[in-house]
Amino acid sequence: MPDDRPDPAVWRVAGPLVASTGQGPLAQVRTAVKDLFAVAEQRVGAGNPAWLAEARTEPEHADAVRQLLDAGAELTGIAQTDELAFGLAGTNRHYGTPANPAAPGRITGGSSSGPAAAVARGRADLGLATDTAGSIRVPASYCGLYGWRPTHGATPNGGLLALAPSFDTAGLLARDPVLLRTAAEALLTRGDTTGPITACMVDEELVSLAEPEVRASFEAACRALTLRTALPLTRTRTGAAEHLGEWFAAFRTVQAAEAWEQHGAWIARHPGALAPDVAARFENGRRVSAAERAQAERVLSDGRKALDAVLLPGTALLLPATSGPAPLADAPPDEVEAVRAATLRLTCLASLAGLPAAVAPLLRVRSLPVGLCALGARGTDRALLDFITDSRKPAHA
Repeated sequence: MPDDRPDPAVWRVAGPLVASTGQGPLAQVRTAVKDLFAVAEQRVGAGNPAWLAEARTEPEHADAVRQLLDAGAELTGIAQTDELAFGLAGTNRHYGTPANPAAPGRITGGSSSGPAAAVARGRADLGLATDTAGSIRVPASYCGLYGWRPTHGATPNGGLLALAPSFDTAGLLARDPVLLRTAAEALLTRGDTTGPITACMVDEELVSLAEPEVRASFEAACRALTLRTALPLTRTRTGAAEHLGEWFAAFRTVQAAEAWEQHGAWIARHPGALAPDVAARFENGRRVSAAERAQAERVLSDGRKALDAVLLPGTALLLPATSGPAPLADAPPDEVEAVRAATLRLTCLASLAGLPAAVAPLLRVRSLPVGLCALGARGTDRALLDFITDSRKPAHA
């Protein structure tokens, strides 16, 4: 007989915890909430049992949770995350590694591993998650899902446990792009100021950061998009590639510094509480000097201005969402770290600039899913989601 017990690698608390009202655009939509959002009468565990043991019982829902519930969603359960959300693999030494039904034997990606696994398995329809450096986009790519990282500040962060506030965003995962678009409407706090996407761009220098098989499938997907949407596709040099090394280093410096600022005191009081790789990332933040951080912030400010100048309203920049398909769950740590670093070079652009990004499961590499990511201009979330909603069929290498 099948084992219907909740998987502790996916769920920290299995419900349903809050029933659907039965009314609204999200009526009866089963929603997995990442274990960083406050849920009334529950604790935030943040992927770490020592954190959970000291956490208070939350008096009210996080703003994003409340808005989805107000739209009729069911709160199906609280789903796991990498420790304190500082990871992209989806592995957790305390709770285990969730299975990836879209790529058996491989990781789901993180840090939104629990919501991604729940949605990919069909145990939830929608995942409320976070994306700081790719934590929605990477699981979407690895698990064959649709994902949305909003414009920074376009969705509410009240009641969300921060990692790096300059980059943290609350976004969504779903199997159905129409549901993703509908749920996004429940979270967005302001309207788009521009019209629809009318043109697409590809920067070959950025695409070259992905593995060769990914690049081949990406090209096929771009051709298919051009045919389906009748939108022009421009091959261009955005100039991002030549600055990417500097921008990426600055992003990692500021992210780590902010992460230590948020959680360093707790980490210092709990030696050994974090997995070594996670602890090392926080330690990097502890070592950042005020001068180094200030310089990195200046570099990021220049990067935002450069990307804003290139990515105009009505335009989508197309990229592979990750450098390759999901690594094997038992891959050596150095291999997983190499994949993480390669993928971060693709995901950091939206993160450092605060731009919206949407992922669609349009690529296949040796039968494994890889996402196509579309970056939009600041504040064009609805237009970008409309564009992704119309892009449905996978392209094969």
